[in-house]
Amino acid sequence: MFFFKKREKTEADLEKNPFYKESNALVVYIKCSKCGELFRSHLRIGYDFIIDYDNRSAPFKIEKIYVGSKCPNKIELRAKFTGSYKPVSIEIEGGKFISKETYEREAER
Repeated sequence: MFFFKKREKTEADLEKNPFYKESNALVVYIKCSKCGELFRSHLRIGYDFIIDYDNRSAPFKIEKIYVGSKCPNKIELRAKFTGSYKPVSIEIEGGKFISKETYEREAER
């Protein structure tokens, strides 16, 4: 029986927290709004995060730009996190967040 089966994140869930915790990284799945190319990005804790010493409530942040192989569209990801790596604010331009399950389904095609 599948009592503890995780459900797929909805769009509302992805707006609040599009990140998946995997060992020592946060993983985010993105789809280009122009060409539909899929991205999976592993953001390593302690390495990829920028420390914001001036902001005690959100001391960590990410500023990443993704460019795919299908089009020159840039996808910009900016996010701020608490000390326990919970997202406080998230912005994305040029793409949208998708769930892990959607990524896996569409990557198979």
